[in-house]
Amino acid sequence: MATWKPDPTFYPSPRLAMQAPAERLAYVAMLNVEAQPKPDAMGVVDLDPSSATYGKVLGRVDMPGVGDELHHFGWNACSSALCPYAPHPHIERRYLLVPGLRSSRMYVLDVKPDPRKPQIVRTIEPEEIASRTGYSRPHTLHCGPEGIYVSALGAPNGDGPGGIFLMDHESFDVLGRWEMDRGPQFLAYDLWWHLGYDTMVTSEWGTPNMIESGIVPELLLGGKYGHHIHFWDLKRRRHTQAIDLGAEQQMVLELRPAHDPTKAYGFVGVVVSLKDLSASIWTWHRDGDAWAIRKTIEIPAEPADPDQLPPLLKGFKAVPPLVTDIALSLDDRFLYVSCWGTGEMRQYDVSDPFNPRLVGSVRLGGIVAQAKHPASDLPLNGGPQMVEVSRDGKRVYFTNSLYRAWDEQFYPEGVRGWMAKLDVKPEGGFTVDKKFFPEFDAGFRPHQVRLEGGDASSDSYCYP
Repeated sequence: MATWKPDPTFYPSPRLAMQAPAERLAYVAMLNVEAQPKPDAMGVVDLDPSSATYGKVLGRVDMPGVGDELHHFGWNACSSALCPYAPHPHIERRYLLVPGLRSSRMYVLDVKPDPRKPQIVRTIEPEEIASRTGYSRPHTLHCGPEGIYVSALGAPNGDGPGGIFLMDHESFDVLGRWEMDRGPQFLAYDLWWHLGYDTMVTSEWGTPNMIESGIVPELLLGGKYGHHIHFWDLKRRRHTQAIDLGAEQQMVLELRPAHDPTKAYGFVGVVVSLKDLSASIWTWHRDGDAWAIRKTIEIPAEPADPDQLPPLLKGFKAVPPLVTDIALSLDDRFLYVSCWGTGEMRQYDVSDPFNPRLVGSVRLGGIVAQAKHPASDLPLNGGPQMVEVSRDGKRVYFTNSLYRAWDEQFYPEGVRGWMAKLDVKPEGGFTVDKKFFPEFDAGFRPHQVRLEGGDASSDSYCYP
């Protein structure tokens, strides 16, 4: 894995990363939902517009087990390896680490021999993770300067606390629990950082017992899901501050810090407000010697005929946006917001992070709308969910499945898997690529997307 020169897909700054060659392949986690349990898979999608197979699924790698629920996967190494204090500057971006959120198993896939045909080279069993960390249900991972950081939702018995563990990005050994002092933090979800400020940021969803059978109405209405954002001393591995967004702000999920390491702000999405079913985006920022946060975007629920709503929503007579993912372009200009409930993808100009401006919108799928794609005459269900932005910011890809148990609550007819692409205009706004609409094998639902050579949510940088 070691090379004489730094990997050419590593870039010192986001500005330089935006000059990288365009991606040609996407790796897509595929959840198998057939009645007869079968393995999940990693799909490979052709992103080269000049190719005869553009927009097609070129193949897939089936996992050896069943019931994994492949979720948020990522690279073993990335541009953070070029940080001045990184001990491993000559490793390469070669392996995808793919966690099973349900099984707590993790797979290591080698993409170097043939990027179109990844190979499973190691399986890390849940017992190894549990014995070395006390955690289970690995959810999200990021390649850091000194190793791989993995968030975990809880303990092996399904309770909390959730937290973070580290892995070696050459041997893939599980090193141990990251936190030295977790303070009041109990629930876990996403993690990311401000490398220039030696600060880790984490968010909250729920313990495995709170989420694995679907959303629990009593917990939701009682404000029991996550509603805090946490800040940590990254080097000392100690909790420094918690900010409560309010118990009515339920499920504080995806974190997107500014890519420029000199900027001390970022965005986090909140799935739903108990007050009115709206969703929101909040901007955290440095305020003197502490961190602060404020709501900067609110997306209202939309009135709907109860007959068009799943049982969970009939009494509300409205469809909530359900913001389940966000993505920030590398120039820190455009924020993409997935509204999985209403079927809308939104684009905001966040050049001023405290005064975002809506500059683009498209509808695909949705609980009520079931808006069609230009390439298909069939109504779509599911909605924009996992979203990924190319390094140059010109292309946006997204898929439509959230999490199996939650898919079935909000889309009881069953989510039919699809993937879409937007072509972004320099001034803002976008168009739907009519030629890009991959069809996934029956029984599969696509989730996380990673782009060949890196993307806007895989890498972090130490230079502006």
